Amino acid sequence: MSIHTFSSRAFARDVSAAKRAAADGPVFTADRERPAFALLKIDDYHRLSGKAEETRFDLMSRIPGGDGIEFDPPRMKLVTQEVKFDQLS
Repeated sequence: MSIHTFSSRAFARDVSAAKRAAADGPVFTADRERPAFALLKIDDYHRLSGKAEETRFDLMSRIPGGDGIEFDPPRMKLVTQEVKFDQLS
């Protein structure tokens, strides 16, 4: 694992390069030569924070009421009509 450092300007100019570098280890962005932010792979973040990744399904299953959310959207009634392109206004 290696640590990479990008200036804020270099990070803003090429975020993709910073993301590729983060695959190899943490990436620090520096403001005035001092580390200001860290970019990590999400798996590394979860490992460091001690929290497992939660899916949207996991979040919805915790909604009070037990059975999640029921939603029956109303149907739209579309009215179509013929368009004549041969007439100019």
